[in-house]
Amino acid sequence: MMLEQINSPQDIKKLTLKQKKELAEEIRKYILEIVSENGGHLSSNLGVVELTIALHSIFNVPEDKIVWDVGHQSYVHKIITGRREDLKNIRKLNGIAGFPKTNESESDCFNTGHSSTSISAALGMARARDLQGKHNACIAVIGDGALTGGMALEALNDAGFSKTNITVILNDNEMSISKNIGGLNQFLSTLRSKKLYTRTNKLIKKRLNAIPGIGSKLVKIIQRIKRAFKQLVVKGMFFEDIGFTYLGPVDGHNIEKLESILKVSNQIEGPKIIHVLTKKGKGYQIAEQNPDKFHATSPFYVKTGKLKKAKQTDYSKVFGNKLVELAKNNDKIVAVTASMKDGTGLALFQQKFPDRFFDIGIAEQHAITMAAGMAKEGMIPVVPIYSSFFQRAYDQVIHDVAMQNLPVIMCVDRAGVVGADGETHQGTLDMAFFRLVPNLSIMAPKDFKELEDMLEFAVKLNKPVVIRYPRGGESSKIKFVKHEKIEIGKAEILKEIVDNIEEDKLTTKSEQETTSVKSKLTIIAIGKMVARAMSIAQEIQENVDVEVINARFLKPFDDKTIIKSINKTKNVITIEDGTIINGLGTTIKELISDNKLENINLQCFAYPDEFIKHGSVDELEKIYGLDEKSIIDKTTAILNK
Repeated sequence: MMLEQINSPQDIKKLTLKQKKELAEEIRKYILEIVSENGGHLSSNLGVVELTIALHSIFNVPEDKIVWDVGHQSYVHKIITGRREDLKNIRKLNGIAGFPKTNESESDCFNTGHSSTSISAALGMARARDLQGKHNACIAVIGDGALTGGMALEALNDAGFSKTNITVILNDNEMSISKNIGGLNQFLSTLRSKKLYTRTNKLIKKRLNAIPGIGSKLVKIIQRIKRAFKQLVVKGMFFEDIGFTYLGPVDGHNIEKLESILKVSNQIEGPKIIHVLTKKGKGYQIAEQNPDKFHATSPFYVKTGKLKKAKQTDYSKVFGNKLVELAKNNDKIVAVTASMKDGTGLALFQQKFPDRFFDIGIAEQHAITMAAGMAKEGMIPVVPIYSSFFQRAYDQVIHDVAMQNLPVIMCVDRAGVVGADGETHQGTLDMAFFRLVPNLSIMAPKDFKELEDMLEFAVKLNKPVVIRYPRGGESSKIKFVKHEKIEIGKAEILKEIVDNIEEDKLTTKSEQETTSVKSKLTIIAIGKMVARAMSIAQEIQENVDVEVINARFLKPFDDKTIIKSINKTKNVITIEDGTIINGLGTTIKELISDNKLENINLQCFAYPDEFIKHGSVDELEKIYGLDEKSIIDKTTAILNK
């Protein structure tokens, strides 16, 4: 097999065009085989096979720098750069990551995982290269979706003005361009790249400018005519206008044409953009027909495309269904998504209320401020965004929503550890950074029913609200029957210790000596960890009197209920699926300190102050001591002291 001969980019350069085409098909089959077993990003990787082969044929990695925007399409790059066998364990604990990682290979020049960062990073590398007197290429590979992000447009603006040598490859897998215009663009791209064309342009301008009185005016007239003509026939005028040389469009599945245009781009000074047309899911018909479904997938059967494990009801779906129910009776409710309609559960809302549904592209900052504008004019915008992507809109949450105290409902999907996507996607920081913001109410449900109740409560509150919930479903071990009415800043006591002080006074001394005294413990948890708290209480209740409190709100916090319980037991543990800093545990520490509570034993269970690697959620919880057994063992040891 051709694939078995590829251990580095140098092996690619030795292949004939025919061999490269054979290699492309083998890579597709290999990725399909692995992703169908492991899960992962399929459509995007199948779409860039030829492009990646062409890039490694022309450029010399690691000297030349290739920055993959988002990075979920880097599987082919990993195969070519010596990680073919490692791909079999991609996204597994201690296996290679599903995104570029500089600590994994020198061929990965920059860590990516979020959208729209590649042009900025590549431009920074290019400027550093120039200052150091080096001559390597700096390339950003960015999709048409990622180009909707404001950061990408900011970087394009700067790069075009800078005149720095940088190559941006626009991987366009949606736009349809006719053959006639495509052929003309290809012709003009080649023409503009020729040195003769450049020299002739300069010579004509110089001679026209030398004509006394009218020379400069003639140059401007000719430029306007040329520009007007190009705007009619050339789709790349936007890029030309901001300072880029536009090349393309080119068939992204034709290795020969790709190599040709990459060679042409190397002859051009300054910033250039190469427009590459690809097809998501290329080579696997089921993915070609359903590219979104196979963007990120669980393990599936290759023949049918069906998931090996049927998808269960999850928090995102429960959220979406409840929002539709509420919107039927309240025409002020609108939904906003940053290009994550399906992932956040809004597909049904779009079907039912298309006029009240707004997909604004990969632009979280714009999503929040637009929602603030709608709220200012009397609407009730609901904006579900993944926890790790909410980081991108932090200023807008503070400045545009909270500071004006506007009723925007911000739903934090994928809160806590999400597993295989790793450190760029783990949602462990949201409670910590949202807790710092004045005017925000922060809630987390213990199960599906409580999420529905919280959403209904938030719609009526008329203030900015954050509701965070995890990826996947509710606990299969604990089923909650009790659901107290949601009240602002009010916790829920799920298991209470009856205080028998008066009864103890009536007990004789001999009876007290022969009766073993149980330790008392308060467990305070929030969100998905409330179920774990209840399960732990059931496990240890023979030896320990346990009080379990569902905090519900991180902010405002139910000081009164918590203080009463802490004073009763003197032993406290907190459990949360966020970082140890500035979350539930920190809130309790501050509560104990501020109220001068004495002789309190406190143990906080949370993720440490570090970025959490990839692996399954169960594996990561065990590693970081958040699984049920680890918490019981540590708590028992503390109580026994």
